[in-house]
Amino acid sequence: MTEFDLSRRQLIKRASVGAALLSTGAGRQVWAATPKRKLGVALVGLGYYSRDLLAPALQLTEHCELRGIVTGSPEKIPVWQEKYGIKDANVYHYGNMHRLANNPDIDVIYIVVPTGLHMKYSVIAANAGKHVWCEKPMAMSVQECQTIIDACRKNKVKLSVGYRMQHEPNTQTIMQYAQSRPYGALQTIDAVAAYAGNGLPADNWRMQADMGGGALYDMGVYAINGARYAAGLEPVAVTATRDFSHPKFEEVDNTTRLTLEFPEGIIANCRTSVVESGNRLRVNCADGWYRLAPMQSYNGVQGETSDGKKLDKFIANQQAAQMDNDAQAILNGTAVKVPGEEGMRDIAIVRAAIESDKKGERIVL
Repeated sequence: MTEFDLSRRQLIKRASVGAALLSTGAGRQVWAATPKRKLGVALVGLGYYSRDLLAPALQLTEHCELRGIVTGSPEKIPVWQEKYGIKDANVYHYGNMHRLANNPDIDVIYIVVPTGLHMKYSVIAANAGKHVWCEKPMAMSVQECQTIIDACRKNKVKLSVGYRMQHEPNTQTIMQYAQSRPYGALQTIDAVAAYAGNGLPADNWRMQADMGGGALYDMGVYAINGARYAAGLEPVAVTATRDFSHPKFEEVDNTTRLTLEFPEGIIANCRTSVVESGNRLRVNCADGWYRLAPMQSYNGVQGETSDGKKLDKFIANQQAAQMDNDAQAILNGTAVKVPGEEGMRDIAIVRAAIESDKKGERIVL
């Protein structure tokens, strides 16, 4: 008897047992007990957002899990390995992360480095044949965003931008209202995303223009994206003023104010700051209003409408919901909620706002 014959007989025997189990219903229980496949995620950059938010959220996700890290700080490696059980083979540094191409444990690479480095590492991730989740803001320019989109398309991998608010249920209600117009025609939108900081050391990337520092890049995309999804339309023009008056802010803005003009005469007044507080989104309509306050906190997003409805749907963890939704899109072969084109639209507005401030004029988009 050959080894092949033995293997074949074993297969036939196992198939017969399987058929018997199915006939009794026991097989269905065995099948149901088979664990679902989870996607392996590698985090690129182990700063605050990865450490305190994404990694803990990946302990709550159903469709993906933390399996790898990419870091330029060797001292962080043993801490992460001990806490999350990450294998030596799944630890990389920035200079060798292209080798992820040969690692079947990793399906997704999440880019969580400073904005000025998003394009570089997103392209490396895509060229490694891995799906790309890129934190917001997507990149420094429209051209950089397009480069990321093209790299993902060329390598036939999915790209999603980390706009967690679009996965949050009360925010999704605001997005639905933009289409259904339950309070009549939209008139004005007030979008504020800000916090009362006092600046950071000059060598911190958030204080460096070429890295994507300053209020407009750091927090502005919340207000811009909020105005866009609240309107359900794309703006046609922007007028902006940037403020550098805080003594620590010479290279980047500490506050920026924008006016976005939308079709149908809708006007959005946006403010973003890293030295003044603010966290709200309000939509004024012909027959009422609705709002979220806070509109972009990590938890507790809630609101109300002019006729007393409460917008208070609960979500356990925004980042977990975001990553599970994006993982399901990969597993099911469906469209992601926030594709690269969505991130690129916001960056087009950011760049136009900078141009408006420099020229002191309204910029047509």
